[in-house]
Amino acid sequence: MLAVLGVTAPIFILIALGFLSVRGGLIDRGQIRGLGAFVINFALPALVLRALSERSLGEVLDGPYLLAYALASLAVFAGGLAVARWLRGQDLSASAILAMGMSVSNSGFIGYPIVAMLLGPTAALAMALGMLVENLLMIPLALALAEIGQQSGVRGRALARETALRLLRNPMISAIALGLLLSLLELRLPPLLFRVVDMLASASAPLALFVIGGTLYGLRPRGMWADVGQTALGKLVLHPLALLLAFVLVPDIDPQLKVAGLLFASAPMMSIYPILGLRFGLEERCAAALVAATVLAFVTISTLIGVLGQAGYLQT
Repeated sequence: MLAVLGVTAPIFILIALGFLSVRGGLIDRGQIRGLGAFVINFALPALVLRALSERSLGEVLDGPYLLAYALASLAVFAGGLAVARWLRGQDLSASAILAMGMSVSNSGFIGYPIVAMLLGPTAALAMALGMLVENLLMIPLALALAEIGQQSGVRGRALARETALRLLRNPMISAIALGLLLSLLELRLPPLLFRVVDMLASASAPLALFVIGGTLYGLRPRGMWADVGQTALGKLVLHPLALLLAFVLVPDIDPQLKVAGLLFASAPMMSIYPILGLRFGLEERCAAALVAATVLAFVTISTLIGVLGQAGYLQT
């Protein structure tokens, strides 16, 4: 449990730094939104572009694992979307962003260090496979539905055209498309451009966490508890359970990859979750859900590690 705390403590320190900076008047909420816009429009797309362009898809493709991870993530996403949209009466944009929080993990900053500590080199492969599902399927799907939700009164071809235009203007989607193209063609960015992309990407994690902390200052969680509870429960419990079921249904998956996948799925949602929600005015509820899920993950991940160790799947 101390090892898990060692992974999550820097995250909370950066969040606290952002919170205290706004509380102490060093930065105001308008500046925090500006920093958030920088992350979502520049730093985060650079991170995705770097991650996708640095490796060939053929190096990491594992069909059965990808299928199982995608099925589990889609099942949780669909369930979360249905509950938020039709049982709780939220609009499509809010429902899509909530469902994304239930089905996309913080693979890089929480999942990977924990899995690497327990499984070694298997962690890098599992992270690469998971990021393919997250970056090429889940995030674009959620953002596309959220964009559709912003277009009230638009139907048919006009809806499809407007959604496509809005997605093309979304830097995150553009970075995914460019990174995938470079990866498929096995091309690399010129050294000068790569250095710029690398510098922007390196700023994404600390800035995103700092912005989350600043967003939390003055947050009034009244009316958010249902959203926070649904998102945290879906991410920390339903996502790994759905993946466990998918592993039963999909054969020929390496046992070590199964363990790694369960640990990745049990991680809280990605740290830039509130930044993606900012585009749709949902940053406050996303930040509250992220902090709650990250705190609770300390207990749920530690429990899962204990269960896997008792079952003999971990040599710790």
